Amino acid sequence: MPVAVVADSHLGGPGGEAGPLVAQLEGLLESDCQHLLLLGDIFQIWLGDRRYETPEIAEVLPLLARLRERGIRVDYIEGNRDFFIADSPYRRYFDHIGYEVAFEVDGVRYLAVHGDGLNDKDYQYRFWRWLSKSAASRFFWTRLPRRLAAKLVGSTERRLSDTNFKHKQRIPEEAIRAYAERRLAQGHDVLLLGHFHEPRRWTVRGGEVHLYEAWYTSRCLEWLPPR
Repeated sequence: MPVAVVADSHLGGPGGEAGPLVAQLEGLLESDCQHLLLLGDIFQIWLGDRRYETPEIAEVLPLLARLRERGIRVDYIEGNRDFFIADSPYRRYFDHIGYEVAFEVDGVRYLAVHGDGLNDKDYQYRFWRWLSKSAASRFFWTRLPRRLAAKLVGSTERRLSDTNFKHKQRIPEEAIRAYAERRLAQGHDVLLLGHFHEPRRWTVRGGEVHLYEAWYTSRCLEWLPPR
């Protein structure tokens, strides 16, 4: 059951236009791929309301529908730039949307999460993450006039670039290892992470941790098992 993985493409931001990623995903239609895992932050910012839809979102979603029609499972893990997708009209494009997903390939049990918020010592970011994804924030965003909403999307994107800067200056290996050992003990062999944009692999008690390079720098699909 080959799985293709995309993490942190940030289309509409440093990832540029959707065309190159769309071309790679179209190639899955003629491949042996059975599962596409989107590991969060596929777009520079994604709010679960059609009023905020960008050209990149509009270009990618029809292809995801085609992949599912072809029988390929499509899972989306919400990242720190994704807001209220699971309960939005976009839900229909995916088999699963959430903060994590577990699956098995060739007898190896994987757990995939985005990776933001696992550093329990970064209190400032964890509070901002909770607030930005709260029911109150969703109520606010869905009731703004369209013109004002467009301006606030831009300012929110700029804040996202600054928020969590300390957290991402250095990959918090100690926090990741502690989180991995706790989660792997729940019945998984490998923890998959995006968010940090740099590839890393560590062996920890109970299994392994794989950090994926951001697609916007690698420009490559990742595969499980590796190819």
